[in-house]
Amino acid sequence: MPIKIPSKLPAKQQLEKEQVQLIASDTALRQDIRPMKVLLLNLMPKKRDTEVQFARLLGNSPLQIELTLMTTASYKPKNEETAYLDEFYYTLNDVKNNFYDALIITGAPVETLPFLDVIYWNELIKIIDWSDKHVFQRIGICWGAQALLYHQYKIEKYSLEDKIFGIYSHKINPAKLRLMQGFTDNFPMPVSRHTETKIEDINNYPEFDILAQSNQAGIGMMINNKNDDFFIFNHLEYDFNTLHNEYKRDLEAKSKIKMPENYYPNNDINNTPKNIWRPFAFLLFANWLNQLYQKTPFDLTTLIDRKRV
Repeated sequence: MPIKIPSKLPAKQQLEKEQVQLIASDTALRQDIRPMKVLLLNLMPKKRDTEVQFARLLGNSPLQIELTLMTTASYKPKNEETAYLDEFYYTLNDVKNNFYDALIITGAPVETLPFLDVIYWNELIKIIDWSDKHVFQRIGICWGAQALLYHQYKIEKYSLEDKIFGIYSHKINPAKLRLMQGFTDNFPMPVSRHTETKIEDINNYPEFDILAQSNQAGIGMMINNKNDDFFIFNHLEYDFNTLHNEYKRDLEAKSKIKMPENYYPNNDINNTPKNIWRPFAFLLFANWLNQLYQKTPFDLTTLIDRKRV
């Protein structure tokens, strides 16, 4: 089944080029199907790239997906036109009376700041609190995962001496295979972080199950078994050249940065990186959507009476 996105969204052209199945709004209305409603809170600086990355993964499913794009009202990114955001993005005030099967909170380029110093922090926690009774399940990606953990449990992030940057092997927890069905014992995952969440902190809470971790990069993915919040600390959604573009950006800014590890063939920046993680990204989101479909209520308005633990 296809994914429903705004008909004029520029990402549509790239998705069609990749043969991702799309559906127009008028066609979706004629089908007697309740789509899975996914709200994407896009905090990444290159919003259009992020739209494609997540729509690609969500569209690889037998389910019909309706994707809604969300941004903050208290902060407008400098590298995206206001008119573009006004046309394609919604804020909390726009969606506050709506209900969704899932909320995805992306990463954000604010990782080195204390949470409370992030300009839109107060708005973000309002969104998270609102989602308690308006969203069935949440996914936090990278900083989005750290923010979700901090707001709920006051679990801190810790600065690293050197940025973890590259492609790292992650080992799955074979006892926790619900979301990892079909994965090999080890799989590659792009990592781009200045901070970490310590496993000792996570082990203090029995409701958390670590699904995958890396000797070099720490926790890769975990789930909260009490409320099904899903935490992905790294970036399976990345394109083959995302780390390359980040590396060039940091070099041009004269930031302290090492070449991404295990990324360029023969460690030569002139060699095109190979996307060896995408099959696992497709598999993970297919597993997640399948489980979401089985658990989420048909009538999402019943979430208003739910007591999230």
